[in-house]
Amino acid sequence: MRLVFAGTPDTALSALRALIDSPRHDVVAVVTRPDAQSGRGRRVHPSPVAELAEEAGIEVLRPQKAGDPAFLDRLTELAPDCCPVVAYGALLPQAALDIPRHGWVNLHFSLLPAWRGAAPVQHAVLHGDAITGAATFRIVRELDAGPVYGVVTEEIRPADTSGELLARLAESGAGLLTATLDGIEDGKLEAVPQPAEGVSLAPKISVDDARVDWSAPAMRVDRLVRACTPAPGAWTEFRGQRVKLGPLRPVPDASPLAPGRIAVSKNTVLVGTATYPVELGEVQPQGKRLMGAGEWARGVRPTDEDRLA
Repeated sequence: MRLVFAGTPDTALSALRALIDSPRHDVVAVVTRPDAQSGRGRRVHPSPVAELAEEAGIEVLRPQKAGDPAFLDRLTELAPDCCPVVAYGALLPQAALDIPRHGWVNLHFSLLPAWRGAAPVQHAVLHGDAITGAATFRIVRELDAGPVYGVVTEEIRPADTSGELLARLAESGAGLLTATLDGIEDGKLEAVPQPAEGVSLAPKISVDDARVDWSAPAMRVDRLVRACTPAPGAWTEFRGQRVKLGPLRPVPDASPLAPGRIAVSKNTVLVGTATYPVELGEVQPQGKRLMGAGEWARGVRPTDEDRLA
């Protein structure tokens, strides 16, 4: 099939590579978000998907909106049979959805209808799911509600961060997306409507959402930090300044500490929660580099009156 691939971040690269390498399909163009500022110097850079496409000699389309007339005209000229989508990051109007004869097929990182929305992996980690996965479905106007072609499952490990889990799903999902397109081309694969039961929503997790509440149980604190790693990054405050937190370790057998209270020993930095303490891993004080919690504690020398807030 003639394909126009839509995607933007690193997460989409495994799927794009798999389709470029597929002997059964021809990626004639990619659609991605416009070049954006990134890094310390705030320089304008192309998206990871744009960079890979340009390396492969594939045309790159960067519409400000997917409903722009010039974009719709070019998409019509390209005459794709199908448009696979992985983390494109923009809404697709019906005028765009109608162009490919097999529609737009999205790779979504949850077992639909669970966790429809922008942050399915983060919410799966945050809510303590044991199993998640990826699904391919045909895009319709309603958010992530289209009929499903196929799924793969993935166990969520006890120490998984969102970044680690998403990396595994991106790899297995690439195979699922390729197999889905093969099945569509063969005419042997039909999409099945999602059940009405079991729908849950996964809105984007904001920086404010990523602030740790030390009066919550240790399990909740642990899940929040892992769900927000690497983005947007869990954080707390110490002496009025923000401190970013890397993954930490619950310590059920440690002596109880008041929520936010810090206990420093030779080998560990513990913080109290509503249940049992957690051991800090890496931290990044405001305006400083990432460092181990022990190094940070030796520098700030927390007192009995200090709290993480």
